[in-house]
Amino acid sequence: MAIISLGGIVTARSVRVAGDEFDSAIINYIKKKYNLLIGERTAENIKVGIGSAYKTGDNEPVMDIKGRNLLNGLPENITVTSEEIREAISEPLSHVIDAIKTTLEKTPPELAADIIESGIMLAGGGALLRGLDQLIHEETGMPVKIAERPLDCVADGTGKVLENIDKLEDVLSEDESIY
Repeated sequence: MAIISLGGIVTARSVRVAGDEFDSAIINYIKKKYNLLIGERTAENIKVGIGSAYKTGDNEPVMDIKGRNLLNGLPENITVTSEEIREAISEPLSHVIDAIKTTLEKTPPELAADIIESGIMLAGGGALLRGLDQLIHEETGMPVKIAERPLDCVADGTGKVLENIDKLEDVLSEDESIY
């Protein structure tokens, strides 16, 4: 993530939390709570189907999932709730929130007014997680918007990074990364 002003990066932080970390967290949660082993594709379907970062209402969705019971080895069906999945992904989400706060704390004071006015722009697949914008707004007090084409932003941004790799050495170093 980065604070960008006049087309340049003012401060940035690399966070190694992506959709795979959310999927792994879901797999581990289901395994621990239900003694049920599910695959990566099932975890991805759960995340996309009922995953959320923030409670969105009273009638939150549920999903029936299938896996292998670790106690008896037999196939089993269970129903999981959006609330459970929010609990499952809370740790990787907290890493994202902490990185956003750290990046904001490193922002020069003269840009604070711009950030308050313009807000935070979410890009990438994680931006599609329901309620992420609301959670970030609640945690930072800043307005949050989702990019028009959040999935394309990652590819476009990667291209820009490769064009300017020598200028972005500090951003790309692993010293500041969160694992």
